[in-house]
Amino acid sequence: MNSAWKPVDVGILLFDGVTQLDLTGPYEVFSRMPNTHVHLIAASLAPVRTEWGLRISPDTTLEDAPRLDLLCVPGGWGVDDCLEDERILGFLRARAVDARYVTSVCSGALLLGAAGLLRGYRATTHWMSLDLLASFGAEPVHDRVVRDRNRITGGGVTAGIDFALLVASELFGVSVAQSIQLAIEYCPDPPFDSGSPQHAPADIVRALLERSAGKLNRRRDTVARASARIP
Repeated sequence: MNSAWKPVDVGILLFDGVTQLDLTGPYEVFSRMPNTHVHLIAASLAPVRTEWGLRISPDTTLEDAPRLDLLCVPGGWGVDDCLEDERILGFLRARAVDARYVTSVCSGALLLGAAGLLRGYRATTHWMSLDLLASFGAEPVHDRVVRDRNRITGGGVTAGIDFALLVASELFGVSVAQSIQLAIEYCPDPPFDSGSPQHAPADIVRALLERSAGKLNRRRDTVARASARIP
């Protein structure tokens, strides 16, 4: 280990309904960074149920979390229940003041937006929610990872690994990030070119939007209320 590397404290927010890979993808990368401690932070120490039922145990609470060098907010449909939760929003605002980087994966960007942390920043999120970023004063960008000053946002779900590797390179240099990528054998070669609405067959895109319409409509309503409450 390079003795010149200063300790890094990473905090990842946990909440019911979080998308597991939004969290565990970056967690895998962050945990391999040198001299780094990753904290899983939630409202309580009770296990958190992810979007599809996997339970993950936090190791600290919103009140007891240490000072963070990097704040990371994953996404999932559970984000919607957090958009008007002043306890969580207050935590994000307070911790963002001292954090070297304020980051998100997928729809976690909406939560940063609701906390007023993306106003005037370029940002990305899951393609189905990308347009909602404008409600929080952000500039939506359809890229897999977007960096604007100390804000780094990742697109939908699997983009969390790309995002985390960029963070690793920012903190420890390209060679460290490349070593982590090699260690986890991150060399995507999917069997289908259907990972974005620009490439997926039109009928697949249409069917997914139809299945998600109810949740998306509720999200739009919640975002409208949350954006109106930003100080």
